[in-house]
Amino acid sequence: MKWFSKMASGLRQSERWGEPDRIREMLVTGKAFSLLSLSSMLFFMTLGIAVMLHQQSSVSSMDSMKGFAASVSSGLFGDMLEMEMPAFQSSLSTDTLTGKEISVFLMRTLTDINPGSPSSLLAGELPGMAQSDAFLIRKGVGTDADVGPQDHSPIYEPTPDPTPADNEGGASSGNDGDEPSEGSGAGDGTDSGGKDEPNGQPTTEGRKVAFIYHSHNRESWYPELEPGAKDASSGTKNITLVGKRLAEKLEEHGVGSVVSDTDYPTAIKNYRWELSYKYSMKTVKEAMAGSDDLTYFFDLHRDSQKRKYTTVDIGGKSYAQVYFIIGHRNPNWKENEAFATKIHDELEKKYPGISRGIWGKTAATGNAEYNQSLASESVLMEIGGVDNSLDESYRTADALAEIIASIYWDAEEVSGEEE
Repeated sequence: MKWFSKMASGLRQSERWGEPDRIREMLVTGKAFSLLSLSSMLFFMTLGIAVMLHQQSSVSSMDSMKGFAASVSSGLFGDMLEMEMPAFQSSLSTDTLTGKEISVFLMRTLTDINPGSPSSLLAGELPGMAQSDAFLIRKGVGTDADVGPQDHSPIYEPTPDPTPADNEGGASSGNDGDEPSEGSGAGDGTDSGGKDEPNGQPTTEGRKVAFIYHSHNRESWYPELEPGAKDASSGTKNITLVGKRLAEKLEEHGVGSVVSDTDYPTAIKNYRWELSYKYSMKTVKEAMAGSDDLTYFFDLHRDSQKRKYTTVDIGGKSYAQVYFIIGHRNPNWKENEAFATKIHDELEKKYPGISRGIWGKTAATGNAEYNQSLASESVLMEIGGVDNSLDESYRTADALAEIIASIYWDAEEVSGEEE
């Protein structure tokens, strides 16, 4: 306003001085320049905001679809395909979408806020809090899509090394001559001896085709430790017992198995927990170099989640639930996911709820490779959590052995028909 007042005053003076036309021309030119500058500024601001909104909506819609895919059953997707492709027939049962699933999906679509995860309110504003780097690929019955597996570094004190130094990262066949693990009720993991047992059970004729190992071999369970234990880890009573149980049961189903019970904290000089997968990769490579028969590779872990997220009741018995982890740093991760999906689907048919699903991880949330690039039929399995018992984990190992053996023999039958 002051500027216009001064200009008006100057105009009146100029009129007295006989220069009205020149001053009017200056005023018109100044107004046009100001208007043009303001319009240009508004245009570029609007363009910038539009680009930002487009990028945000693209990421948001992708995350929302991930959330939607994780919230519905495979059967629903099968029905959707049937509507679009009449020739496609889905054999999967359909679960009706609940009001909660619909409301969560709408909230995530419209706002990118996950009602089940309060931290999502800040994820878009604070660097490092974005949650799109780990997500549920395939859910199990009753799986909470917002509760993923957890991995906590243990507190441990090294114990005397029972393993010779030249066996660092090495593997052992069967149970290395050990007695059956406590409560296993199984044999010693030795060769079956022939193609068919008297009961008609097929065997791999002494060939070891499944390799079981433990990158975090000291993972244990609070119920199995002394009261008041501050950390669920143990040098003796740990996840390696579940690995032995799985190997024993696979042998009972005729599938020759090798299990590694290497205690990395004592077998590796200057052991560092964050390098666990480097150590276990050496174990796997050595096992592969020693046998061309190895086909299946299972890295068994114990989740750090609480009991309510890792336990299911089936037929009046409690089972430790299993989570399949797929690393997306592996360029061929979809092949590993396909293998995990076979096990997951068959588990859900016979033991509904025992599988929590398949969880994908990128390098932002962990190793993200998990030795899975070494073989397409390799998968990391989290069996139970810190509050589960060894017996609950054994039951799950038994179920896994039954399903894995069934998948193996089905594949062998198909391969024999093709030949």
